[in-house]
Amino acid sequence: MTEVVAFQDLSADEREAQERKLREIWRTPCGWRYWTSVNNTQIGLWYGAAAFIFMLFAGVLALLVRVQLAVPENGFLSADLFNQAFTLHGTVMMFLFAVPIFEAVAIFLLPSMLGARELPFPRLSAFGFWSFALGGVFVCGSIFFNAAPNSGWFMYPPLATDKEYSGIGADIWLLGLSFIEVASIAAAVELIVGIMKCRAPGMRVNIMPLFAWYLLIVAGMILFAFPPLIAGDILFEMQRMFNWPFFDAERGGDPLLWQHLFWIFGHPEVYIIFLPAIAIMAMIVPTFAQRPIVGYSWIVLAAVGTGFLSFGLWVHHMFATGLPQISLAFFSAASEAVAIPTGVQIFVFIATLLAGRVIFSVPMLFGTGGLAVFVIGGLTGVMVALVPFDWQAHDTYFVVAHLHYVLIGGMLFPVVAGIYYYYPLINARKLSDRLGKIAFWIMFAGFNVAFFPMHLVGLRGMPRRVFTYPADIGWDWFNLVSTVGAFVFAAGVVVVVIDVLRPKHRQPKEQINPWNAGTLEWISEPEENWGVRSIPIITSRYPIWDQPDLLEDINAGRYYLPDAQDGARETLVTSVLDARPIQCLRVGGTSILTMVAAFSLGGVFIALTFHWWIVTIFCAVLTLAAIVAWLWTATAEIPRAEFRDIGLGKKLPLYNSGPRSVGWWGMFITMAGDGTAYASLMFGYFFYWTIHEDFTAGHAGPGVAWPLLAAGLFTLAWLAMLLARRVNASDRPGMTRAALLLSAALTLAGCLAGIAGPHRSGMDPTAHVYPAIVWVVAIWTVAHGAIGIVMQAYCLARSLAGRMSARHDMDMHNVVLYWHFLVITAVTSFGVVGLFPAVR
Repeated sequence: MTEVVAFQDLSADEREAQERKLREIWRTPCGWRYWTSVNNTQIGLWYGAAAFIFMLFAGVLALLVRVQLAVPENGFLSADLFNQAFTLHGTVMMFLFAVPIFEAVAIFLLPSMLGARELPFPRLSAFGFWSFALGGVFVCGSIFFNAAPNSGWFMYPPLATDKEYSGIGADIWLLGLSFIEVASIAAAVELIVGIMKCRAPGMRVNIMPLFAWYLLIVAGMILFAFPPLIAGDILFEMQRMFNWPFFDAERGGDPLLWQHLFWIFGHPEVYIIFLPAIAIMAMIVPTFAQRPIVGYSWIVLAAVGTGFLSFGLWVHHMFATGLPQISLAFFSAASEAVAIPTGVQIFVFIATLLAGRVIFSVPMLFGTGGLAVFVIGGLTGVMVALVPFDWQAHDTYFVVAHLHYVLIGGMLFPVVAGIYYYYPLINARKLSDRLGKIAFWIMFAGFNVAFFPMHLVGLRGMPRRVFTYPADIGWDWFNLVSTVGAFVFAAGVVVVVIDVLRPKHRQPKEQINPWNAGTLEWISEPEENWGVRSIPIITSRYPIWDQPDLLEDINAGRYYLPDAQDGARETLVTSVLDARPIQCLRVGGTSILTMVAAFSLGGVFIALTFHWWIVTIFCAVLTLAAIVAWLWTATAEIPRAEFRDIGLGKKLPLYNSGPRSVGWWGMFITMAGDGTAYASLMFGYFFYWTIHEDFTAGHAGPGVAWPLLAAGLFTLAWLAMLLARRVNASDRPGMTRAALLLSAALTLAGCLAGIAGPHRSGMDPTAHVYPAIVWVVAIWTVAHGAIGIVMQAYCLARSLAGRMSARHDMDMHNVVLYWHFLVITAVTSFGVVGLFPAVR
């Protein structure tokens, strides 16, 4: 990209006219419509603020727990309220703070960091935020009605499946968190497509910021870690709602399946939390060392290795469940191995600091303090990864201490470092150095006083999740000290909150880049919503340091898209590897549809919790209508002109389809996550097969004819979709519509055949786990077939409305891509349930 430097200078009046038009296009609405904004700056701030509010709420619950444990035989909390408090504390910290806070930071920072105007699906980000906020309020509010979950943030059956003990709290946990997980997956799709396809021209993958690399890895981990939990939630709620015995050992189920599905999510979750914190440090350390990061390639490979290995560690949470010795040995070795790439990342930071001239600051103070705490947590992690030691320490306060050293050291301290580092991007003012230093030392001292004694009381045998204890067994002083430390730590957090919220209007504004950082996020102006004034050409990992006059040229509008000729919000789509410009993308603007879709989908989950079936159906229909309206009005629009002059003598198409479009990538990534959830359900099917001498227990199966007929019909429907895409490409709309109708009819027939097998065989899903798992696999596949019919109807409507043609066929390509995944699902599902029992 270095050959394009023929700038054309404009007069001051022309520049002002361009800026005025851009400002109007990217304007945030006023009044109540402010909340319909989809700008990444607003969504990121809302996300971050909501996540911190939930964190403070969870912190208050933790303080209540510590007060209860401060002295022996305390009656401050009842046993049930104590269980609700610690369950909700862990749930909120893990699901409503630790992951969402990084999604918030990413949504806020990534567009300007990548040199883009906006992420590719801004309405999806808004939808994700409102889903997260509503789900969080629903889950957190339950404790005020004495209805919070009380079985631990991991919700182990059979305790959590016992309705008499757990009440409605378990349903609130399951359905509320399933709704929140939708928001996390939506954010992951947005981040992956944005990082891969919306980088500034010239920003090849080997020079993009480390923060982007880390977020790309983490978003990919979310796609493969969260779906197993969603699959487990489905099985769990089917047992609670309809008495299907997935975790009932008397009817062939097994509680260990939940542990497998939960920890397949739960251990990568730790690294989903840890890696973005390291990403913040990867931005802070070079800035305050005033030199590029040492070993860029090494730290990227280490991050990839950490993400990969994290999926092979889940069983180390299950060492005490009686698994075979060879399994224990394998997972113990994998748990030790993950320390290697983790150590590489920390040593890269140390090498960078040693190679540069370190500027001591509040962000560096929190960052280095957090790494010190994390190293202690990592060492205790190596200890609990050893099977003999884990058998002794399992379910004691030693594990509680380890968890908090890893999560608070590895996540919270770097997050606060990031707040102090990036706060100038919010309002061009820095936070107080004095208050920041006070907050750090209070938090650092309080944290260690609170959690270090937990190692010792755990080694003395104090179990987790006990609400009181006798006075004569040597635990009292440790608990009292921990409680004092917890309140000291909380006081430090309060200082940070005061520093953020205190009025700053009298404080003079700083320069745009007060830290002299080298990466692109520091070129954005806090008052503007457009990301970057013009989209630059990037040739360096630290362009502000290495490209002279870059900031001046960007703000003078000398690069790409310096104006808004057609009154639309636009950014560039670039190629995956070398960031070559391939499309001028028009992104969706302000809309209330995202709020309607989020709140109506939330209504589905809330109504299901209370078994309000009519309300559930109404909200589901409203959700579908809102999503269809959203897609109809904001995607695959046919432009008035085929090409857009983006500046510097270059023209790009305004419309692309297939793998060149961001919509295709969004569909592919979404279906990869969906496929992971499906694979988790099939894992459950074969798990039951492996643990039973007779998987079917004498129960009739769905037969062979109906499942194979269903698989065949779905295959024919897929072939009809391929035909529809082909004839549409030949500009034969009549045949296209006929092929769509044929495919929809075949899909409907396939769905009916898929249900007919277990139904006509009289398979009772409440009698045994075999018919229950067959029904779940069939229902999953049929539900996806129904979604496929909706997609086919959507394409048919687009064709009839003149919104889809041979040239403008994005919708057709995306639906066919969905069908590639669906036919694999259908053939696998019905092949397994129809043929597999015969293997026995």
